[in-house]
Amino acid sequence: MPLSPVARRIVRTHVPAAVNGVVAGGVAVAAAEFAAAFVRREAAPLVTVGQSVIDQTPHALKNYAVRQFGTHDKAVLQLAVGVGLVVFAAVIGIVARRWLWAGLVGVGLLGAVTVAAAVSRPAFRTSDVIPALVGALVGALALIALTRPELLRRGGRVAAEHAAEPGAGAAGTTGTTEVADAAPPRLDVATRAPEPGASGSAPDRRTLLLGMVVGAAGVAALGRWLQNVRFDVSKSRENVVLPAPAAPAPTPQPGIELGVPDLSPHITPNKDFYRIDTALVVPEVRAEDWKLRIHGMVDREIEIDFKTLSARPTIERDITLCCVSNEVGGPYIGTARWLGVPLAPLLAEAGVHPDADQLVSRSHDGMTIGTPTAVVTDGRDAMLAIGMNGEPLPINHGFPVRMVVPGLYGYVSACKWIVEIEATRFADYDAYWVPRGWSAQGPIKTESRIDTPTNMAKLPRGRIPVAGVAWAQHKGIDAVEVQIDDEPWQKATLAVEDSIDTWRQFVWYWDARPGPHRIRIRATDRTGQTQTEKEATVDPDGATGWHTISVVVT
Repeated sequence: MPLSPVARRIVRTHVPAAVNGVVAGGVAVAAAEFAAAFVRREAAPLVTVGQSVIDQTPHALKNYAVRQFGTHDKAVLQLAVGVGLVVFAAVIGIVARRWLWAGLVGVGLLGAVTVAAAVSRPAFRTSDVIPALVGALVGALALIALTRPELLRRGGRVAAEHAAEPGAGAAGTTGTTEVADAAPPRLDVATRAPEPGASGSAPDRRTLLLGMVVGAAGVAALGRWLQNVRFDVSKSRENVVLPAPAAPAPTPQPGIELGVPDLSPHITPNKDFYRIDTALVVPEVRAEDWKLRIHGMVDREIEIDFKTLSARPTIERDITLCCVSNEVGGPYIGTARWLGVPLAPLLAEAGVHPDADQLVSRSHDGMTIGTPTAVVTDGRDAMLAIGMNGEPLPINHGFPVRMVVPGLYGYVSACKWIVEIEATRFADYDAYWVPRGWSAQGPIKTESRIDTPTNMAKLPRGRIPVAGVAWAQHKGIDAVEVQIDDEPWQKATLAVEDSIDTWRQFVWYWDARPGPHRIRIRATDRTGQTQTEKEATVDPDGATGWHTISVVVT
């Protein structure tokens, strides 16, 4: 169906104007990315705005994003921020076609929002606003160049003429006044032509747009490359030599691995270990620059650097970590062999006050994690970890130093990129997640998961292994039971226990009969508590329920 004359006129005028706005926005972002290379990665506007969105998002919506997108939630957020920027930039371009001043106000508003986002970050530095200001200025100039290029040409010509006049710069010259009082001719953005009398030939619209797009892409790529060169810590990580543990992990016993196909390995490789945090840009801290400050309700403050920390006696332990966002049967859990410095002796040296019931750890990016002091000091292997599965901590998992506390969900214990520990009270301070609806203290619940078979699998009749993992960190698993449909519960065979701080494999062999079937499991920990059938969501302190799958035997 052909467009009406009015619709055609709108398309002919508004689409080029919207393109002007989008291109100007792209130029602004490119300039800001380049400027961030001389400040820090976290100062790039897309990062600061994205982090601010994360901080302000209601926890129900945040949980939904994690459920829907998993570890890709940050990429989805950045895409959403980018799409929002494109739409707003297009509106700015359309408005600027008729009222340039209003379009420039829109650019200023974007800059103000970005500055506000940078200032709102807990680890804000004054220099973080520089990329936003640079981007806003360059974006405004790009919008003028695309919407009213005659203003820039006239401004440059007037400056040249003014400089050439005898006595230029003296008060009372008339050339500048005459030009300033002259009303600029109204030109259509889609068919802009050189002004009469302009020296040389101005580039046509297509050439100008193409030049800006190519230039912006080049500047953005250069800025990102410079960021990688200036802020990359991989060389620092390569130079770290882990000390031999003063207390090595026990030698693995035969039978820790059941050898069932598709069953989660006892030790999760670093590349497969889950990562859940709020950092859009992974904090990169060189080991040579790292320092930890212990302060607050202590007898004496302590500041320790990486060399001094790693020279202290270290322990090596297999510990299972679990995210509170892990749904029943979910993937956000894994076991690693951690190397680190015991935390309790450090706290004893600082002299933590008896009434300081909370340790608030702070990450390099400002994230705060509140951990019960009693749990850290009750004899369990709470540590400042520097190694993971025989190598320095991966950058994504907290290099150079992170906290690991067995038995607690990560949001109240596993501070990555840690730089500070403050001894305080739960009554005096709420860490990041508490005002967002999460429990202040999060002990891990007794849970279990079926790894094989998978939900909705089609299976052959005969002997089928039902296998998975169960965990009750710092309590230990005593039993796992499997139920087919409504038949009696059957005890599964457990793998040999590594420690009470790790998960434990199980398997039960099922003589499968044809037809649809329901399989569910439950675990019992060493305290005698069997995981509850009652289903609960992950908030405020972890999901509950029996992992249940459906299969069809043919």
